Amino acid sequence: MTIDPTSRHPHSVSADRRRLLRRIGTFISYAGLSLIALLFLFPFFWMVSNAVRSNAEVMAVPVRIFPEEYQWGTFVDAFVSLPFGTFLLNSFIVACGVTAIVIAVSCLSAYAFARLRFPGREGLLLTFLSTLMIPQVMLVIPLFLLVSKLGWINTYHGMILPVAFSSFGTFLLRQFILGIPKDLDEAAMMDGASRLRILVKIIVPLAMPAIGLLALFTFIAQWKSFLWPLIATSGLEKATLPLGLTLFQTQQGTAWNYIMAGATISMLPGVVLAIVLQRVIYKGISVGSGFGGR
Repeated sequence: MTIDPTSRHPHSVSADRRRLLRRIGTFISYAGLSLIALLFLFPFFWMVSNAVRSNAEVMAVPVRIFPEEYQWGTFVDAFVSLPFGTFLLNSFIVACGVTAIVIAVSCLSAYAFARLRFPGREGLLLTFLSTLMIPQVMLVIPLFLLVSKLGWINTYHGMILPVAFSSFGTFLLRQFILGIPKDLDEAAMMDGASRLRILVKIIVPLAMPAIGLLALFTFIAQWKSFLWPLIATSGLEKATLPLGLTLFQTQQGTAWNYIMAGATISMLPGVVLAIVLQRVIYKGISVGSGFGGR
């Protein structure tokens, strides 16, 4: 009896078919993700594309994806035509100040809600979180009246302190702290550590992934904030970057290429911060999964 060497076992054919289907599925998945990524990146590409063309070409019809002539000097012109450096410095001071205070307050309040036992804790937490449902627009007039009475209009502390509160940050860190084993706190207390020392030496280092994520969200939100800086400032001395970009809109027209160039420059700090913190944020996924079920 002879066996045809070209014949294959049915199980081998089935395995080859499964591998082929798996490769096709992987290819389709990556192709779909690439398409979605391109859709999300297109607005950024369009912003840069409009920044390196003349204002007349920005408004030209039909629309061209790529400019006829690249004008890289638009970035320099936009930077020097206004006190752009002052706008960047003001935005940096306000965003960093709000971020630092939000992280400090959120760490303290989150630890209290996660670890301390006191009467009315759950009700106070619910009240705390209910502030998330209050639109910022409803708070603008009371905050303005308060800041005006204190004489804080057109000052850094008037721009920072009224918005340096985040119930979302407290909730985010509380949920992360709940996943950290309480045995660590008890062991430290047996060695004579105070609550504050436990928070600083144990909880904060372990919660750095969540703190990094909160820092990223808070910094970007304050960096692009427009409403409160508009109300809390007068003139260009303390104006932030979003307010400065509106100065390219005049009675003679709108310099859209300058606005796009300024928006591109203003986007860079958030991108750099996201790149710097991505390792810390990714580490939080593994740390959180390692504490799962505790």
